[in-house]
Amino acid sequence: MKRKVVSVLLAGAMALSLTACGGSNGSAPASTGNDGAAATDSAATQAATADVASEDEHTLSVYAWDKNFNIPALKAAEADYQKNVDPEFKLNIIEQSQSSDVETAITTAASAGDFSTLPDIVLFQDHWIQNFVTNYPDAWKDLSAADIDWSDFGAEKLSYSTINDVHYGVPVDNGTVIFAYRTDLLEAAGYSIDDVTGVTWDKWIEIGSDVYEKTGKYLLSMDGDGNDLPYMMLQAEGKSQFDENGDPQLTSEDVKAVVDVITRAQKANALYLANDWSDYTDQTIVGDMVAGVMNGNWIIPTIEQVAENSGKWEITTCPTLTGAEGYASNGGSSLYVTANCKNTDLANDFLAKTFGAGSTETYDAALKNGGVITCSTKAGSSDVYNEGVEYFNNQAIYSTIVEFGTHVPVVKQSDFHYTAREQVAAAIQNILGGADIDSALKDAQDQLMFAMGK
Repeated sequence: MKRKVVSVLLAGAMALSLTACGGSNGSAPASTGNDGAAATDSAATQAATADVASEDEHTLSVYAWDKNFNIPALKAAEADYQKNVDPEFKLNIIEQSQSSDVETAITTAASAGDFSTLPDIVLFQDHWIQNFVTNYPDAWKDLSAADIDWSDFGAEKLSYSTINDVHYGVPVDNGTVIFAYRTDLLEAAGYSIDDVTGVTWDKWIEIGSDVYEKTGKYLLSMDGDGNDLPYMMLQAEGKSQFDENGDPQLTSEDVKAVVDVITRAQKANALYLANDWSDYTDQTIVGDMVAGVMNGNWIIPTIEQVAENSGKWEITTCPTLTGAEGYASNGGSSLYVTANCKNTDLANDFLAKTFGAGSTETYDAALKNGGVITCSTKAGSSDVYNEGVEYFNNQAIYSTIVEFGTHVPVVKQSDFHYTAREQVAAAIQNILGGADIDSALKDAQDQLMFAMGK
């Protein structure tokens, strides 16, 4: 019981402090076009809450957030299912202001022991779902029987929604990490994108310091408060901040190594640690302070806001401690059927024949209209995904991102992912302020253990 209460309190705290991670704060990728499958009037977002009891046999309701990102993807799936399966199908999309609204709805319903307030389906963040399945197992329905080729999705993506060998969710948006570089700035400093591909972090710091000296631009920035960099760097090494028993290991040599890289990079002017999320996105990226950006691919529309830099960017993999090409993921979400769904067969079929089938009609339109990048390898091989993107020097970045996603290693996840992130970020700031790395990480470990009730 103690763990359950602590987890719920952390969920509430996290909802207030979440940075934009795959669109959780409404800063997800903006529209990339208007030529996908047209949404029907029935898919228009509704202000009302769910009323599953009044639905007919052709209707499903869903909670989702972000009218510029996830909701266009749902509209694309509705249009696909109407065209190819059931012309009378209706998807009642009930827009939430942010992802935490969905979390609150689940918590409230479960606490009251009454799931009748929930819609048939909810969009849910990957990093939070295991917490909510653990605490509220009766809130969800098993999707294992749905006619879905689960092997079409990367193992890392499925590792969030597959709990105790049960499939609870169908992947929607791809959180695969990209490292994007301004190739013109690299060239001005005497480098190419090949020089920052498949390199060690030590070599990367050397290049980054040189780039700053010659161009005045940092090779990378990150939000210093909600620092996602340690997690992404660790995952690229196939490591985690938690051991196999779910206990934190912030004092491990792996964590120490990546924190050491981050602090050395900052001191060498290769990395800029922003004051907050707004400073990170608005000042360092849109404000043109950087020659590189590393984050989940949902950061692409932020990069694209600077129109005059079109054609100057390219993407590649992440550096690693060993120099192997690194792959990681940050953010993303999936769709889950709730205990309140009265027509499970319809929900399973709708999900199976759209998002779960790797439907090119669903995913091509979702990409064009909302910037949602698929996790399906089948959908990621379409002509639309293989088109060159002008802003990124005509690279076929979308099919490349899907391919990157197949290489992301599965690492141990935890209900306390975000708490660990905050504690490691605080340790980095303390180290930069003069603290010893071992004592700073020991303090972070102690704080995290306390938050976990251990």
